[in-house]
Amino acid sequence: MANARIGIIGGSGLYKMDALKDVEEVRVQTPFGSPSDALILGTLDGTRVAFLARHGQNHTLLPSELPFRANIYAMKQLGVEYLISASAVGSLKEEAKPLDLVVPDQFIDRTKNRVSTFFGDGIVAHIAFGEPICQSLALVLGDAIASLNLPDVTLHRGGTYVCMEGPAFSTKAESHLYRSWGATIIGMTNVPEAKLAREAEIAYATLALVTDYDCWHPDHDSVTVEMVIGNLQRNVVNAQKVIQETVRRLSENPPPSEAHSALKYAILTNLAKAPAETKDKLGLLLKKYL
Repeated sequence: MANARIGIIGGSGLYKMDALKDVEEVRVQTPFGSPSDALILGTLDGTRVAFLARHGQNHTLLPSELPFRANIYAMKQLGVEYLISASAVGSLKEEAKPLDLVVPDQFIDRTKNRVSTFFGDGIVAHIAFGEPICQSLALVLGDAIASLNLPDVTLHRGGTYVCMEGPAFSTKAESHLYRSWGATIIGMTNVPEAKLAREAEIAYATLALVTDYDCWHPDHDSVTVEMVIGNLQRNVVNAQKVIQETVRRLSENPPPSEAHSALKYAILTNLAKAPAETKDKLGLLLKKYL
């Protein structure tokens, strides 16, 4: 199977860029089922990358229906070491305007119905998650954005992403609550994605693309569907430029990441006595510790 060191999860528009060459569609099976869709492998300025449409190429999956474990495991199977999560978000702060880009450094998990670990069935692991984003990758991503001088776009380095269950958006009371917590943006997809990436020892960072203010904003009622879709389309163009520049920087100088050894002290089970079936299922994650 073709390998790619850099992966991107996001909307299907992300890989429809002229610069992507030698494109192939790869169907991957994992011990956790099928990913959201076929993965798109291609070469971007000489570097192999893997793209995955998070909600399927025709946007058929609700956030709660996403096969998060299969998506991350498939990236691991393809050899991905650095994963960029491109995600549309609502803003919880006046200064984070529609079209702005946020590279958050924290998450608040408000999801309820999602499996958030590969482990269990006889093998226990507790990853450190105090810093849920790979700071080395976030730095490269932020520097790439800053170098592009995108019109009408302000870069926000750091901030807290609230991940809600969805699919309905927040009530005003919830939106004001999240603002009182100091959160910056809100979305529905980055948890448990980030947790699973850490368990898979993949460096993970979020490219959050602000489409609108959440319902807390006094002008929220003047936000139309057309406006949000227009911002989404402009965000896709910006995201493509950011991804191309980030891939270029990563391929020239891939940074060391603490995520790449996240399981070193996390596994509490004596693997010699762990169930063979579970070891086999998690073989890709465990092989360097067996």
